[in-house]
Amino acid sequence: MTAAVIWLIVGLALISAEVLSGEFVLLMLGGGAFAAAVAALLGLPVLGSALVFGGASVLLLFAVRPALRRRLDRGISAHAMHTQALVGGDGVVVDRVDGHGGRVKIGGDVWSAKALNGAEVIEPGVHVTIVTINGATAMVVSKD
Repeated sequence: MTAAVIWLIVGLALISAEVLSGEFVLLMLGGGAFAAAVAALLGLPVLGSALVFGGASVLLLFAVRPALRRRLDRGISAHAMHTQALVGGDGVVVDRVDGHGGRVKIGGDVWSAKALNGAEVIEPGVHVTIVTINGATAMVVSKD
């Protein structure tokens, strides 16, 4: 009974430590410790439960962990975020845009903007395409 309690404590400690790592390795080792606790409850000696721990841990690490990682990675989208999501989008000039500055409305927000070609002058009302974002300034080109 004492060995089973020790394996349970080890399993809980490993699974708790998994929260800090996030790689699922300690989670798999915790699962192996729980399997060893069950083996100890069924009457296996310490060596036998240690072998169950090793076998279950290896099985979980090489069979379950890769599938779990794939599922987690599939759930994380690879979409552009923050200002990169605006690149390639459209806007409308609010205040005249040239190589020195101006204002553009992008998706309901007004951004400072500069013409990508410093010599180009874009008048209010003209539709533009966002080429890149530098800090808080959109670099734009005219669509017309």
